[in-house]
Amino acid sequence: MDENAIRAAIFIQKWYRRHQARREMQRRCNWQIFQNLEYASEQDQAELYKFFNDLIKHMPQAAGRKNQYQGSAHVSVLEEKDDLVEEFGDIVNAKIELPIRKNHIDLLIDVFRKKRGNRLHPKYVALILREAAKSLKQLPNISPVSTAVSQQVTVCGDLHGKLDDLLVVLHKNGLPSSSNPYVFNGDFVDRGKRGLEVLLLLLSLYLAFPNAVFLNRGNHEDSVMNARYGFIREVESKYPRNHKRILAFIDEVYRWLPLGSVLNSRVLIVHGGFSDSTSLDLIKSIDRGKYVSILRPPLTDGEPLDKTEWQQIFDIMWSDPQATMGCVPNTLRGAGVWFGPDVTDNFLQRHRLSYVIRSHECKPNGHEFMHDNKIITIFSASNYYAIGSNKGAYIRLNNQLMPHFVQYISAASQTKRLSFKQRMGIVESSALKELAVRMRDHRDELEDEFRKYDPKDSGYISISQWCKVMENVTKLGLPWRLLRDKLAPGTDSQKVNYNRTLDLLDTDVILEAEADGMSVMDALYANKASLVAIFNIIDADNSGEITLDEFETAIDLLVAHMPGAYSKAEMLEKCRMMDLNGDGKVDLNEFLEAFRLSDLHRKEQQDENIRRRSTGRPSVAKTATDPVTLLADKISKNTLVVEHDIDPTDCESRVIDPKKS
Repeated sequence: MDENAIRAAIFIQKWYRRHQARREMQRRCNWQIFQNLEYASEQDQAELYKFFNDLIKHMPQAAGRKNQYQGSAHVSVLEEKDDLVEEFGDIVNAKIELPIRKNHIDLLIDVFRKKRGNRLHPKYVALILREAAKSLKQLPNISPVSTAVSQQVTVCGDLHGKLDDLLVVLHKNGLPSSSNPYVFNGDFVDRGKRGLEVLLLLLSLYLAFPNAVFLNRGNHEDSVMNARYGFIREVESKYPRNHKRILAFIDEVYRWLPLGSVLNSRVLIVHGGFSDSTSLDLIKSIDRGKYVSILRPPLTDGEPLDKTEWQQIFDIMWSDPQATMGCVPNTLRGAGVWFGPDVTDNFLQRHRLSYVIRSHECKPNGHEFMHDNKIITIFSASNYYAIGSNKGAYIRLNNQLMPHFVQYISAASQTKRLSFKQRMGIVESSALKELAVRMRDHRDELEDEFRKYDPKDSGYISISQWCKVMENVTKLGLPWRLLRDKLAPGTDSQKVNYNRTLDLLDTDVILEAEADGMSVMDALYANKASLVAIFNIIDADNSGEITLDEFETAIDLLVAHMPGAYSKAEMLEKCRMMDLNGDGKVDLNEFLEAFRLSDLHRKEQQDENIRRRSTGRPSVAKTATDPVTLLADKISKNTLVVEHDIDPTDCESRVIDPKKS
């Protein structure tokens, strides 16, 4: 080979390596955006738990007594007569009756996989939910699972409303049976659009094959989480005339779902993980029916609240493994802990276990080993963040408890039609869209901080200044220098036109996405049970009314845990305004109304800020070639979702050798 050929080969090799390095950097950057945003969102939601905890700490005399009323309301819901009404629209003519059998499962799969005409009659929805709750209530907190008869078992992780992934698993692995048992490890709903169908199908599988289907509770089997992450809105949209009744049944299902499973007395299967204080003996003894929501104080029937017990459940639902030693609070999620390999070794030794299977975290390949293969993470929702963002997986364990992974991606034909560049563009656009929506929460603060570095109002600041503002305001820990070209498109290499960042946040595609989302305070008001629980705890003397003194004691905690939404002065003023008779007290209806009015005022203020910004800054004519317009159009095009009938055969899958994974 001559010298020129060798030089050419070396040049091509260097170019290819640089190209691959850039692609990998882009992939990691997008993944970091998705995960940091997800954890930051959950951190906001976990503040509600911390708020309740602090309320109870400062007002312990009220916590137990006040939940007695709530408890009596929940006990009777399964026994009450259904007051369902007819729904309008495309209710399918499919009959479900007890006992549920395989033919009913086949019918449900056929109905649910269609994009239209896929709604069951509400009476059958209620039937499935009611019967499942009654049956689940009889189960222990930790379900024993055995391979003595089946010689194998399949474990699935988070599905998050991805019905297509559930149908792929059932297609590839077969329906449950005595020889083909399943463990579904929580987070069945939220984020995906077909959460109700996933939940109903899983519960029907459990009712049809009660000895072959084991359902564990995840942190999203919780109405407070559902109010924030979409499942409650999904139920409301599908059953607008019956959603309250259906959601009450779903709450009953949640409270009676087992907290975990143990396979052959050797493998623990829980949703999140554990802490250095987790005791399976204590978890087995807990009355899990008290925990309708894990983020709200449990129903105690007048007994003192056991916060240690509450923390035990929180830790197994919310915790994540870490590579370093020790056990520390999970600051990314704002709840649970990070547990290291030393904590894992100690936990396994104390409980005579071989290893732990958990879920709770999206992984690019659907699974991951940690802690010398003693912690296995399994995640079953493919295309979780966007088309092509990740693969899903499930585990098959044989009688010797040797895991084998099946990795797959649903709707494979959609990704096959796309080049790698197109797939990366879709993932990147989805990441930027979610990031921009999150940044809109801080829109005014970003503008104020940018202008501090621009006293001459030139519209430009340095790259370092732009990055500093982005991190100080959002606190997302992202590689802002790499994102500068995306969030401030069309600027030069020395300066950043920060107005383009602000303009991007004001584009229609971002505003519409923001309108579709829900803040933690929106979710708190939407889930009135949380507000009622707060009212009951604040009402320390059990009078049914809150005095201004009681209110002022609690409002300091509310402002501390939910900063920026309501100030102490605003809340106290609202309380005084709602005190119509001037007796210095506020009842429950007045309390709820104060939240509604404050929420309405906040949204009106946001609209006013948008109008003010549009007239306060010199307008720049937007053309089809404007960098912000081009980026917004690209995001809109790449994140457009077109629904199709689900075809479970439209998938790609392969078996992974655990020794090579």
